[in-house]
Amino acid sequence: MGIPEIWVSPRVLNSYLDVWEALQREVEGCRKCSLWRSRRHTVFGSGDKKAGMMFVGEAPGEEEDIKGEPFVGAAGELLTKMIGAIKMSRDEVYIANVLKCRPPGNRDPLPEEVEACKPYLFRQIELIKPKVLCALGRVAGQTLLGTSQPLSRLRGKVHRALGTKVVVTFHPAALLRNPAWKRLAWEDMKLLRREYDGMKL
Repeated sequence: MGIPEIWVSPRVLNSYLDVWEALQREVEGCRKCSLWRSRRHTVFGSGDKKAGMMFVGEAPGEEEDIKGEPFVGAAGELLTKMIGAIKMSRDEVYIANVLKCRPPGNRDPLPEEVEACKPYLFRQIELIKPKVLCALGRVAGQTLLGTSQPLSRLRGKVHRALGTKVVVTFHPAALLRNPAWKRLAWEDMKLLRREYDGMKL
């Protein structure tokens, strides 16, 4: 299954940054589902656009919606620590979400919202070409892998999807609610780092 193309501009895009800028403008103007009505900002993504490692979360929360950046609240602080624990920094990776707009009340994304938004994410992945993807939580894992399997079946192994390797772990917000899962998440992060180190360009 290929990565769907998104039409982003009528003009010829002659540089990598032009493509990124056009894609971001497409997201900012998106009305493919009803979430545009309640959003303050779209949350496109942040980090190194040529990163070898990319993290994908579920959807923006309230703080992300206000600031227009992914993972800026308590879950973001934990994600920063998780990245640091494998000897990397947020500046060295790229971080995005499946949804670019916040679902009201931070509810789970609806299937039609995921379907409307995932082509943007897949285009980001196609542009970045990361050596390894880390899916944060069930929704991200299921979206990247095209499966309905539960998180427990997706964790602890390396998958292949979208032209790269995928490791699935808990969403940082879930780890804040269930600290006992942090031990399992650490095993996932070590697996992620091993796959990153082992996959040479």
